[in-house]
Amino acid sequence: MEEYKKIAHVTKKIDPNAPHDVILVLDATSGQNVISQVEEFNKIIPLTGLIMTKLDGTAKGGILLALAKQYKLPIIALGLGEKEDDLQIFNAEKFAEALESIPLALSENAGMDPIDTLTHLRAKQIKGEKWTGIDVMKGKVGNLKSTDIIEPLAVKHQIVSAATEAACMILRIDDVIATAKSAGPPPGAEGGMPDMGGMGGMPGMGGMGMPPGMGM
Repeated sequence: MEEYKKIAHVTKKIDPNAPHDVILVLDATSGQNVISQVEEFNKIIPLTGLIMTKLDGTAKGGILLALAKQYKLPIIALGLGEKEDDLQIFNAEKFAEALESIPLALSENAGMDPIDTLTHLRAKQIKGEKWTGIDVMKGKVGNLKSTDIIEPLAVKHQIVSAATEAACMILRIDDVIATAKSAGPPPGAEGGMPDMGGMGGMPGMGGMGMPPGMGM
């Protein structure tokens, strides 16, 4: 951490407004340990963004959502492999659109119009009506707190984290299959059995004859 402080001090000598951006690169395989890393780095110089790498090798990527929310930091990019193209810009809109599948499924299963329900739900939540949800028993959008339908925030965090980790696992399985196919079959898998020298009998047995002294 002392070296980190020195780097920040030197950059300020060159540019008093430096550093302009401080992006912390995290290892997804570290799991819960990344929380303490962000906390310590953030004490020295306020961070402005996060990058999570090695998401192709672990299912612990859900912790990134908790970090972004707790420290109010944007997710800049995600590392999904070892190649340059595997570092992908995080698309928050696409992630949010995926979460909309939950109210769409609820409304459709309740016999409601999914699009109208989602539009109505968005309109109320934009107005700040945070207790608004889908009452599947009554088939309408309303204040769920007034009907004693309450779900702890911790449960929702866990659900989103688990769903993110599951999605990472599914994507990683596709990569593993693709890699296995490109590697080709293992040695000896092609061409059948090795050459056995035809059907000329076993070596030293003189074909199908009897050993000497065993004649009839």
